[in-house]
Amino acid sequence: MYTNYKVSPRTDKMHISGWKVEGEDKTLASNSSMGTNRPMTAAPANAMTVTGPLQHRQIPAANTAVGISPKFMPALTEDEAVIQARLLKALADPTRLRILSLLNRHEGEVCVFEIVESFTLEQPTISHHLRILRDAGLVDCRKKGLWAYYYVRREALNRAQEVINGLGE
Repeated sequence: MYTNYKVSPRTDKMHISGWKVEGEDKTLASNSSMGTNRPMTAAPANAMTVTGPLQHRQIPAANTAVGISPKFMPALTEDEAVIQARLLKALADPTRLRILSLLNRHEGEVCVFEIVESFTLEQPTISHHLRILRDAGLVDCRKKGLWAYYYVRREALNRAQEVINGLGE
């Protein structure tokens, strides 16, 4: 990011990216054909200022008054939202949905080797998708020797259904 500094040949005053600095007063030089200048208002004491291209805008600070509660409150806490987002992100991929469908159809445990045979993807890609599903709690695995056998966790699918239904309420 750079700031464009210009010195006007007629006035020898410095212009910084649209702002005309004259003593302590700052005005925004207009690019319109009318050639008007808007005075910059002072920022309130409780506002944050933005640096960069939008530095003339102000962001109001959070309401710090005692006894005033916001009009709207989210139904989810931050932690609940992160858990639910991880669950929904795991479901938002076609390959992962197909893996869940495969595991669901074979109600028992399915070996990774059999899952890989069912797809045109390579084993590391399938393992990546299985790890995401496992991290979201949608599937789990049991190891037997060198092989891992995956199965669907029904309670997690029920939880995902509740999350989706809860969004519609």
